[in-house]
Amino acid sequence: MADTLIVGGGTAGCVLAARLSADPAHAVRLLEAGPLWTSPDAMPAELLDATTLPIGPEVGWLWRYEVVLAEDPPVPGTIVRGRVIGGSGAINGGYFVRATAADFDAWSGVLGGSDTWSFESVLPFYCRIERDLDFGDRPWHGDRGPIPVVRTSDPSPVSAAFTQACLAAGFTEVPDLNAPGSGEGVGVVPCNRDHGRRIGPSIGYLLPALSRSNLTVTGETSVTRIRFDGTRAVGVEWIRDGESGIEWADRIVLCAGAIESAALLLRSGVGDPQQLRPLGIPVVHPAPVGAWFGDHPEVGISYLLDLAEPPAVPLETVLEVGDIEIRPYAVSFTPGVRRLGVTLMRPRSSGVLRLRSAESGAAPLIDYRYLTAEPDRARLRDAVATAGGLLRGMNARPVDPIPQAGDLESWLRANLATSQHLSGTCRMGRDNDPMAVVDELCRVHGVTGLSVVDLSIVPVPLGRGPQATTMMIAEKAAAHLAGEKRRG
Repeated sequence: MADTLIVGGGTAGCVLAARLSADPAHAVRLLEAGPLWTSPDAMPAELLDATTLPIGPEVGWLWRYEVVLAEDPPVPGTIVRGRVIGGSGAINGGYFVRATAADFDAWSGVLGGSDTWSFESVLPFYCRIERDLDFGDRPWHGDRGPIPVVRTSDPSPVSAAFTQACLAAGFTEVPDLNAPGSGEGVGVVPCNRDHGRRIGPSIGYLLPALSRSNLTVTGETSVTRIRFDGTRAVGVEWIRDGESGIEWADRIVLCAGAIESAALLLRSGVGDPQQLRPLGIPVVHPAPVGAWFGDHPEVGISYLLDLAEPPAVPLETVLEVGDIEIRPYAVSFTPGVRRLGVTLMRPRSSGVLRLRSAESGAAPLIDYRYLTAEPDRARLRDAVATAGGLLRGMNARPVDPIPQAGDLESWLRANLATSQHLSGTCRMGRDNDPMAVVDELCRVHGVTGLSVVDLSIVPVPLGRGPQATTMMIAEKAAAHLAGEKRRG
């Protein structure tokens, strides 16, 4: 029987398994729903190439979810997650920007002023992750971590044109977006890659640890339900190749991501009784699982610009203006047409995740409720105007002209998308917080032996993309869980 059973070998699960199994006395078991490759040489080339996004309809390593982005009338959308060892960190664009001090101030505020998740408390764990090849000698960076971080020194023509347009418009240049207190401006995106190869959490953390006798990793195994003895989690039910079984453990940690960790809790009886009972799910503990989630709405502006398009990571540079991030994608998602993403990083609108069925194979209902709050619409309207000015500075031609303010609402909805950064379905908070699912040490309120360690615990919208922060969460949780094991 494992000391710690980890459900999900994605970004957080890889980090957690590697760190906990560093103690030979700590027996760690990891179950991953997707395929497992035990060495980089065995992995498909698309997963290694940092200049590709391996998310096409032909690949078999994705979760795909149909969602509703906005209402009145509904705006449909599709989101994807990595169903493979390394999770979404194995398929994304390599954006590796940290959340800001302001994000952690807001996080600490949710916890009543506790400094457990203050910027000062999390900075050492950010540093522990990285081997920053540009700024590793700075005190706020790491130079020995398992994840190489680098910024392009030879930006593609479209990235260079965007940067020049930003500087001409009066924005400042930010040398290091991961520096504490980095302000508004245009900067080169730090990416987790090395010599053109994507170095995600599986390659950086898990694969080097697979030879440890106290670590067991199994792929192609879907966990369907958590087993409880009263309110204590004691094991999980799984299916693999048509067979089923139960895995028992002293402690269970969900690292299945903000969608699947929440769905697993709900199917196991941790959730809103008014939603669970009609589905025939016995209630183990009432909890607001899925009652709140955040994500970054992105409005895409398609444009034409006759420049060369050499191989590049999808996003080489960004402009940050308050809670807006403007993204000039360096690759074309539609042949001959470029995309400028205008993204609201701290939206006030929040979404809801619910089960549609108790069956493990049924995808949950995911309702983003973007643009519900008027301040969100106002910020995006202003940001689209800023982006239009930058496109003019680049001598670019929007495919569909951006309308004036009076006609902009319908245009926003027609061009609405998501950043694929869903978080907060198992929100962190104090035990008297009606929105909280886990405590500040990631333990699920109301039950024992069960924790959640992934992006689902984040209680506030983050002002940056989540990959680096997800790894940080796992590093910080691993330090606590390892110490708990030693004390126990």
